[in-house]
Amino acid sequence: MTIRRINLSPYLLALPGAAWLAVFFLLPISRQVVTSLSEGSIDDGGMNFTWHWQNYLDAAQQFAPWFIRSFEYAAIGTGLAILIGYPLAYFIVFRGGKYRTILLFPVIVPFLITYLVRTVSWQALLADDGIILGTMKHLGMLPDGAYVLGTTTAVVFALAYNFLPFAVLPIYVSLDRIDPALLRAAADLYANPLTTFRRIVLPLSLPGVFAGSILTFIPAAGDFVNAMMLGSPQRQMIGNVIQSRYLVTLDYPLAAAASLALMFLMIVAVTLYARLFGTEGLTG
Repeated sequence: MTIRRINLSPYLLALPGAAWLAVFFLLPISRQVVTSLSEGSIDDGGMNFTWHWQNYLDAAQQFAPWFIRSFEYAAIGTGLAILIGYPLAYFIVFRGGKYRTILLFPVIVPFLITYLVRTVSWQALLADDGIILGTMKHLGMLPDGAYVLGTTTAVVFALAYNFLPFAVLPIYVSLDRIDPALLRAAADLYANPLTTFRRIVLPLSLPGVFAGSILTFIPAAGDFVNAMMLGSPQRQMIGNVIQSRYLVTLDYPLAAAASLALMFLMIVAVTLYARLFGTEGLTG
């Protein structure tokens, strides 16, 4: 009779990552769940865990417009990031040659600058008398009363800009993995560049588009900095509401319920998106 030995190496290798997730994800989430089902506030002698599911109903009823607006802004910003990022990644991969790394560097550079500083820069650029609008007004291209700050346009374009690298890098990797022999074979079969792109390049790059859209949409939906600094009270996102409930009104249970509701809605949205537009099997 042979004794089967259990290989513990995979479990030991996964242990640090599992411990990290347990400490910095599972514990905070469990604390959020407890808070979201509590009543009271820190100003009224503390919160009591009472299985108060009404917090979720209140969050859905009170904050529905902010949830909808956040998903709308995130979806539009993600679409812009993909529309800008795909041609950029395509150019770097197929036209960059030996300068690929140099051309990719400006895409990564924003990561080296604080997120808040980048948003403040947009605030300066889009000011009523800033370098963009001020110049256009001086040239007579815009009326004197034209403005961008405080509008949906400013928030959405800032979201697309700030999360553009999340869209570009997965698309770049996906395009870079395409075998050049496939493109040469298409040319040998007299396929024009448009047909080659439509029949070969685009289908093989869809996994990168899918990953880039997910990586862009998720942080954009929960963002609050862009709406706070570039928007107006009528352009606030759910992240601004949650921040206000935590730091201003100190309504921790409702803020926790809104946070978990946002996470749940994003999971549902991503799952539906993966079911409808997932790219498994397209390249294999």
